[in-house]
Amino acid sequence: QVQLVESGGGSVQAGGSLRLSCAASGGTISRLCMGWFRQGPGRERETVATIGGFTTPGYTGYADSVKGRFTITKDNVNNMLYLQMNSLKAEDTAMYYCAARRCTVVEYPYWGQGTQVTVSS
Repeated sequence: QVQLVESGGGSVQAGGSLRLSCAASGGTISRLCMGWFRQGPGRERETVATIGGFTTPGYTGYADSVKGRFTITKDNVNNMLYLQMNSLKAEDTAMYYCAARRCTVVEYPYWGQGTQVTVSS
């Protein structure tokens, strides 16, 4: 059973940066496909960024709204997932979640508890 714990959220002014971290335990993330998701107030959950596992090495994908501003990376040695967020905008305000799945399935069964990001304009 993979367990995920996010950290690094907080309040920042527009234009600022934050780095979210997701610590994984109970599994080796090198074998997993992982992603960052967010849900803002009154909005549906959306995919922010995804990264491949050992079947899709080097793969990353981003929502159009964050391309060029956010970077997802995975540290397979330390079992950590990161999301570097630069040039933050008010519309990036949301609860951010990391999630993991075996790369052979579509659904993400493993989720963290979330970390809040608030961007003030």
